[in-house]
Amino acid sequence: MFSTLLTPISDMTPSVQDLIAEACGYPPGHPQRQRRLTLVIRRIAGQLWRENSPYYQDALQQTWMYFCQNLCEGVTGRAYDPAKASVVTWLNAYLKRRLQDGYLALKKQRDTTVSPAPPPPGADPMPDPVDRLPARPDVPPLLEEVRAWAEQGEDARLVCTHIANHPHITCQLLILKRLPPETPWKDLAAELQVSVGTLSSFYQRQCLPLLRDFGRSQGYL
Repeated sequence: MFSTLLTPISDMTPSVQDLIAEACGYPPGHPQRQRRLTLVIRRIAGQLWRENSPYYQDALQQTWMYFCQNLCEGVTGRAYDPAKASVVTWLNAYLKRRLQDGYLALKKQRDTTVSPAPPPPGADPMPDPVDRLPARPDVPPLLEEVRAWAEQGEDARLVCTHIANHPHITCQLLILKRLPPETPWKDLAAELQVSVGTLSSFYQRQCLPLLRDFGRSQGYL
């Protein structure tokens, strides 16, 4: 009894593997599983591979979806096996494969893009179309905070909560799409091949509560 009381607090903190085992002891969608998955994500997010590439965020989002779907049960791949690798090694291997996919897709896009012919000697250079874009209005700090929160996906509910039978349509995806300048519902429905009613209903029932929780945690509500 006394030895337990004298144990340092840090020694009593559950390890990542303990949290994973506890999370997988609950059925999918159970609040206790989500809480433990959130703790795992917060512990390991800073250990994942990072690089400055235009497709990194997409690859990272796919990685967190893979984590949620295959940590306990093999939904889209083989379930995680702690006897073979740490969860960080497992996720980094997947993340690097998705980054390779992004690199190849970008390379293919660049290879098939026809470069414009250079202007004749003495002609005025073609104006940069970027220069014609209107200046970006000031963005409220709250909006930037929400965007950063959604992109990082450290709340497991963002990447694990998705429309039934559509694991790629997550709260993270819809929240980012609906931040100003928001993508219209009809455009999202066409892009994702899901009805406007399904998207809107899921957003109201599942995604807005997450936004409210974040607002309360930051003292905005």
